[in-house]
Amino acid sequence: MFYVKSLKHEIVAQPALFGPKLKSTIVRLLKEEVEGLALAEYGYVVNVIEVPEHEIKSGIIEYDTGDVVFSVKYTALLLRPFINEVLDAVVHQCNTLGFFAFVGPLRIFVSKHSMPEDMLNGWNPDKDSWISDDKEVVISSGCGVRLRIKGRTVEQGNITAIGTIKDSYLGLMDEGEEG
Repeated sequence: MFYVKSLKHEIVAQPALFGPKLKSTIVRLLKEEVEGLALAEYGYVVNVIEVPEHEIKSGIIEYDTGDVVFSVKYTALLLRPFINEVLDAVVHQCNTLGFFAFVGPLRIFVSKHSMPEDMLNGWNPDKDSWISDDKEVVISSGCGVRLRIKGRTVEQGNITAIGTIKDSYLGLMDEGEEG
């Protein structure tokens, strides 16, 4: 789920930013550009951990604009969901098709068909929640669930996942603020 990786990125700096603190400006620009960004092969960049000074290479001037392109190698903390990984998530929204839960910036959808059999017809529109047949399990906004990642998609720099709570030891963990 979380891991550390060395990555490379190009920073474009305008001449107005040049000065005695150019390297710290490049580090600031790097953090602004990549933190919170979803990279298709690697996952979400949660945090830029380190930018060694010797890894900020000399810039190349762009002929048309006068801007300078710097190649920077950095170490980052990444969040990437793996297929069949079990995660604890917080339910954000319930609807007739299932519910959406979040693990940090990762949005996970759990379909009603990926819930236990005793919850298949348990949608309660009055409470916006999924309720088991025996009324023991109530999944609503704000509660914690343990789920398994069954698939993930990357679209427009955003990673989303599909999950299930149908397996053993998965499902409601805590009832949130209302419980």
